[in-house]
Amino acid sequence: MKNLAQTNYSSALDTVKNLKAKYGNSWNAIRPESAARMATQNRFKTGLDIAKYTAGIMREDMAAYDADHSNYTQSLGCWHGFVAQQKMIAVKKHHKTTSKRYLYLSGWMVAALRSEFGPLPDQSMHEKTAVPNLIAEIYDFLRQADAIELNDLFKRLENGEDVQDLIDNYETHIVPIIADIDAGFGNEEATYLLTKKMIEAGACAIQIENQVSDAKQCGHQDGKVTVPHEDFIAKLNAIRYAFLELGVDDGVIVARTDSEGAGLTQKLPVSQEPGDLASQYLAFVEAEAIDITEAKEDDVLLKRDGKLVRPVRLANGLYKFKEGSNIDRVVLDCITSLQNGADLLWIETPTPNVKQIAHMVNRVKAVVPNAKLVYNNSPSFNWTLNFRNQAYEAMLAEGEDVTAYDKNNLMAAEYDATPLCLRADQNIKTFQKDGARDAGIFHHLITLPTYHTTALHMNDLTKGYFGEDGMLAYVKGVQRQEIRKGVSCVKHQRMAGSDLGDDHKTFFAGDKALKAGGENNTSNQFESKTNATKPELVLDK
Repeated sequence: MKNLAQTNYSSALDTVKNLKAKYGNSWNAIRPESAARMATQNRFKTGLDIAKYTAGIMREDMAAYDADHSNYTQSLGCWHGFVAQQKMIAVKKHHKTTSKRYLYLSGWMVAALRSEFGPLPDQSMHEKTAVPNLIAEIYDFLRQADAIELNDLFKRLENGEDVQDLIDNYETHIVPIIADIDAGFGNEEATYLLTKKMIEAGACAIQIENQVSDAKQCGHQDGKVTVPHEDFIAKLNAIRYAFLELGVDDGVIVARTDSEGAGLTQKLPVSQEPGDLASQYLAFVEAEAIDITEAKEDDVLLKRDGKLVRPVRLANGLYKFKEGSNIDRVVLDCITSLQNGADLLWIETPTPNVKQIAHMVNRVKAVVPNAKLVYNNSPSFNWTLNFRNQAYEAMLAEGEDVTAYDKNNLMAAEYDATPLCLRADQNIKTFQKDGARDAGIFHHLITLPTYHTTALHMNDLTKGYFGEDGMLAYVKGVQRQEIRKGVSCVKHQRMAGSDLGDDHKTFFAGDKALKAGGENNTSNQFESKTNATKPELVLDK
């Protein structure tokens, strides 16, 4: 992962030297060393470069997971390029490598935070262009993080430090992004066109769900309507064709099924022969046996097991699925998707329960042994209450005394330090490892973490700043923490590219360059050596 083929300093240096020789004196002001440095700091020239590179990473990670289920991957949802950038900078700082850490682009957050219509519910009402635009924005910020960090390394090299190996084996902030295309924003041609834009922006993995596009609902809301398998397969094909057209041969398709919580269908597919996909889909539709004489004018009728039946149809024209058929529909959806071009699965569940997820995945694995899941560790779940309920039931089944707990009030803070709640917290802590090992979960993500952290942090800062603490609320709760924890954007001018720009100006204008850095730059106040007692606290390496 560390050695990137796109551009290396030596080859870029040779290229510019040859160009200088070719074009003669008019290029005298161009320093090959500076041009090569800039090229090295921008190793990915296009979104397609990124998509091809990151698709390879995902394929390697998928193979590693197949070999050992402890090799699961993770991501957090990001709604702005800066959020994604700071996440990956923190990943490199705290974990020393970006390996197996991805990004997630949530359609929910695009709708809620990035639409020109203003905040919207997760119902595919936002502009299609908002999705590829956010992908491109995210990768612009990650490329800038590369440029800033590499620029620092080159400056250290110029000052005599032996950092050539760090430059030659530099690990980029560019990582795979799993991008949500909702239900495809229209028919399969619309899905194909939008997929191309998303790939061109840098997406190597497209996640699509089997809901009706014009009636799409958030996976954790009611009123979901699914489509027949043939319709969904057409969209899987559209995505694959888009990948192939653009040369992203390893592109990844994540097929999401909402059937666990969906009780409605808009269409009744046409069966060509008994037992085909359409027939299996129709078998899940709730229907009542009738005699032909009981049929009303314009009724829709089916022949099922030699009898005439009338599908249960709602006033809005939608058809109901049989009660209790949801898990069987999930399993059929998953198997069908994997057999028709999907690489990974996504099953929306009502609660985060490893045993329940494993029950479905194991049924899929009986047909497709290497089936793997992308799982939404959703903020829509009440994790505390769910796992306290699971711990309560487990303790009860094991014969432990649970009389000290009110089953209807397990969220109470008074229980926080009790054995039941400590057990629940431990299970939350190991949920991802347990799910990867026992339930086929290759990738764990949280869809909306930065939506919630932004709201939480603004709540805390606002309470103090507009209260008695005044400016101390910001200094103590934000800036002092940034300084002591070595958060890169404490020097926000540098993070926005000011130092990088100064160096570029020097390349372009030499000694005549008007630079932002210098004695009067207030960012120098953050160079205090008292904060450098530990390596991780040095702000400007």
